[in-house]
Amino acid sequence: MEQSGALNRIAFELGPITIYWYGIIIITGALIGLWLANREAKRKNLPDDTFVNLVVWAFPLSIVSARIYYVLFQWSYYSQHLNEIVKVWEGGIAIHGALIGAVTTTIVYANKKKLSFWLLADIAAPSLILAQAIGRWGNFMNQEAHGGPVTRNYLEKLKLPDFIINQMYIDGRYYHPTFLYESLWNIAGFFVLLFLRKARLKTGELFLLYIIWYSVGRFFVEGLRTDSLMLTETIRMAQVMSLSLIFIAIILIWLRRLLSDVEKSI
Repeated sequence: MEQSGALNRIAFELGPITIYWYGIIIITGALIGLWLANREAKRKNLPDDTFVNLVVWAFPLSIVSARIYYVLFQWSYYSQHLNEIVKVWEGGIAIHGALIGAVTTTIVYANKKKLSFWLLADIAAPSLILAQAIGRWGNFMNQEAHGGPVTRNYLEKLKLPDFIINQMYIDGRYYHPTFLYESLWNIAGFFVLLFLRKARLKTGELFLLYIIWYSVGRFFVEGLRTDSLMLTETIRMAQVMSLSLIFIAIILIWLRRLLSDVEKSI
């Protein structure tokens, strides 16, 4: 029997102010990530306020960057609905846009504080992928970032709890919970990065391995989604970005190791 029972995306209302679960979940992911980064920063003997100060700038700028990225690839719609551009709480931010904003802010911050960008990026890597895993549940509450249509029987065979299955019932059809696939991939990546943190990696490589791990998962999950930002009618922007980032990360690891070996031989 087909059922619905979608969760309310509004958490609560304070007079004229509406608080959405989407925003609460995104902020929760950011705060947990900040807590983890602070712990690792202390272990690396960095000043206590290093990541608090960084996040004060990086978080809002990343949200703005993520929204701009999304709006640019949906400009045919937003050019006709300019008043909706600022409605971030309704969803519509792009992770790749957020990464551009976060990396740019961190480079500027590292230069200003005379710190290593690569060290900061390594410390932040597990926090970033965990925050992304948590943030996908904001998409779940908004019933967005899902895949193509499936049957309820298919979802039940995945042994998913009813609250997820019911939330994937949208406009009379069930859909792939691609938010969940990506969230689980990112959670696995979080533990992989924690394990690799103990390995003998060069500074910066943990961050680059995070880029590779996330991009591999995103490439395949994106292929299932129905709301992709498109570069052309057939090419998904997130898949292009994922492949590009994998290539760039691998090249950077190789080049930095090569240059390190050359310096040692001189």
